[in-house]
This record gives sequence, C-alpha cells and structure tokens, in this order.
Amino acid sequence: MKYFIIDGNNLIGKMKDLWNIQKVNPQSSREKLAYKIERFFAGKPQKASLHFDGHPAGAIKITYAKIVYSFDKTADDSIKLEISNLKNPKLATIVTSDNNLTQFARKCSCNVITSEEFARSMKGKKDKDEESSIIKNIKNDEIKRLFGVD
Repeated sequence: MKYFIIDGNNLIGKMKDLWNIQKVNPQSSREKLAYKIERFFAGKPQKASLHFDGHPAGAIKITYAKIVYSFDKTADDSIKLEISNLKNPKLATIVTSDNNLTQFARKCSCNVITSEEFARSMKGKKDKDEESSIIKNIKNDEIKRLFGVD
C-alpha cells in the first residue's frame, strides 16, 4: 500500500491561505491543513502521516491520516525516523520542499513530491469535486447539451 509522509509546516508555507492563518494562529492553520488532508485521502487506498514541529496544542481528529508531533525534536528528525523504520521505503512518498529531507528520503529509496506540487494536486481534486457538484445541480438540459454534460 502506498504511504505518504507529509512535512506539515513545510506544506503550510506553500499554501497561501494557510500561511496567512499560520502567522496569526498556528494551531488553526494546522487544523485546516489536517482537514484538507482528510478530504484529500478520503476513500483512497493510501495511508498518510502528517508531521508537525513541537507539541499538540489541541486534539485534531482525522481518520485518513495520523498526526505526528515532534515534541522536543524537529519535524524533519521525526520524518527521518519514520522513513528509517519503513519496511518498504519504495512505497513511500515524502511531501516536502526541504532539501536536506529530500536528499535523505531519496537515499532511502523513497519517492519525493515537493510541497508546491502536492498543494496543487490537493487543489486540483477540490476543483474537480466542485465541478462535479455544480454539474449535478444543473437543471437546464439545454445548458448540459451545450457543454456536453450528461
């Protein structure tokens, strides 16, 4: 089974909406990212872990990913430890734009996706879901025929 290990703070820094929240309320940006991750992985045959620096400020309950706090280490150290403990690192995809972490992951045979690329793929899924919802709610058959929608 494919497994994603996500550098949470790094990903927040690449998502403008979350980065603006992070400056004011770090816990809120973590929660919003966790819920976006939850929606992204819902129903997929993949697992994920979402890593944050520091200590939990409050419980964030999600089903499709586990949240890992680094406590007195860095999130990078926590991610490296998880990578080192993987049974089959070739099935793992690390989401980060941190060069040091990227090099470590590649040395361990993991796949790497930049945080920017992953953020775009998350947004793409949301856009497709919204488009599907809009299409389902169109009542006018003429409009559907014009746009080739059944």
